[in-house]
Amino acid sequence: MVLVEGASDKSAVEALAERHGRNLPAEGISLVAMGGATNIGAYIGRYGPAGHDLRLAGLCDVREESHFRRGLERAGLGSDLSRSDLEALGFFVCVADLEDELIRALGTATVERILGTEGDLGSFRTLQKQPAWRAGTTHDQLRRFMGSGSGRKLRYSALLVAALHPDHVPRPLNMLLTHLSGLPGTQSR
Repeated sequence: MVLVEGASDKSAVEALAERHGRNLPAEGISLVAMGGATNIGAYIGRYGPAGHDLRLAGLCDVREESHFRRGLERAGLGSDLSRSDLEALGFFVCVADLEDELIRALGTATVERILGTEGDLGSFRTLQKQPAWRAGTTHDQLRRFMGSGSGRKLRYSALLVAALHPDHVPRPLNMLLTHLSGLPGTQSR
């Protein structure tokens, strides 16, 4: 079971798996959007060693890493866990968040082209003109734009993943998919 913070993270992982010709449900892998990182303890309790005793993996933003670390430690999956310990357990951290990772991997020009294709470039340009965002970098403006507007993160997560060059998949996503390939009962394709 793969625990992710929200629906946009789930959509991105699904899109990346599909690009690699993988059908995670057919491999016995469930993706669960937890509705926020603070819910990790409840999900680990339900599905981890004290619950259904499933193999767990996950993806989180750097600012939520401490929630994941504490949840794993409370479940008895380690103590004083470092980032590399988290990764050994199958939990990977996005710096600063998934949108940041995807924007860096694609470059701002590519993300702006995708916004244009989707009819959102005008709205993005409006955000860029707002006093609070005028002096910001295009990268930061794109992150803000993705995080504003109802459903925008979810809408763009799979689109951004679809645009990735195979050699430029953000490390946390790539590491998660690689980790899932190595689990017993899964098949790499």
